[in-house]
Amino acid sequence: MRRRDFLKTTAAGAAGISLLGVPFSAEAAQSINLTILHTNDQHSRIDPLPDDGRKYGGMGGMARRATLIEQIRKQESNVLLLDCGDIWQGTPYFNFFNGELEYKLMSEMKYDAATLGNHDFDNGLKGLVRQLPNASFPFLSANYDFSKTILKSHFEPYKIFEKQGLRIGVFGLGIELAGLVSKNNYGETVYLDPVATAREMVQELRHNQKCNLVVCLSHLGYKYEDGKIDDVTLACEVEGIDLILGGHTHTFLDQPEVIRHATGYQTLINQVGWSGIFLGRLDFSFSKKTMQKTDVRTAVLPVDRPVTTS
Repeated sequence: MRRRDFLKTTAAGAAGISLLGVPFSAEAAQSINLTILHTNDQHSRIDPLPDDGRKYGGMGGMARRATLIEQIRKQESNVLLLDCGDIWQGTPYFNFFNGELEYKLMSEMKYDAATLGNHDFDNGLKGLVRQLPNASFPFLSANYDFSKTILKSHFEPYKIFEKQGLRIGVFGLGIELAGLVSKNNYGETVYLDPVATAREMVQELRHNQKCNLVVCLSHLGYKYEDGKIDDVTLACEVEGIDLILGGHTHTFLDQPEVIRHATGYQTLINQVGWSGIFLGRLDFSFSKKTMQKTDVRTAVLPVDRPVTTS
């Protein structure tokens, strides 16, 4: 699985949490473990990439990913499976089936939540409404205001998951559609400032809803040089997000980047490329006594060959 520790030693954060890359030990009996699996920018890649000598040739494929996810769920008690947008566009499967197959296969894999990417508007608002019944998982969108569109009331800004008493708050942020998507395809959808929106989400999830972990599903992009709001900027400007899972820029991160807010609060940023070639994995450990994070590990899992279950 190419598991690797990415946090060697860090200073304690503002909440007094020390994240140490210490292996799980006998103290695990006093811990609650949470496994977060994530994908981004699948781009309708149902089959593996052609094995024709190209980079990453032969990797990926939804069937292989499904088997890998099933294996992990058999090994771990508390698993969340999340996606960060651009599920659609890129192969004939989308051209012929208009997103139906992607949503049905993700439902079979039991995704827990996803957010919207710019390409998820490629069939317009009507096309999105038409396919939503094929998704058994919610799409979370906090900074798109759909109130003047046919998508009104179809999405929630966040969702709270409970695992062994842990409360995990997950919210979604999308990129500005103007300039990326035809106006005809997003209509009267209003883009809200992602930094201000994220601050509202942290206030709601961490303080009002008492979540132990706050996760952002972002399709803003990892990092830009032109001043656009990206995941790194978000982590620098918004205190209280524990994990930003990203998309849009098709960035391969071997390990999450650790961003320290001015207050000392630490946010992890991760993204695993595109086309389902890799499955991201983060394993958090929480103290049963305090319900605070005590440890986190990460792995980049290549979806590159048939995997058999035991």
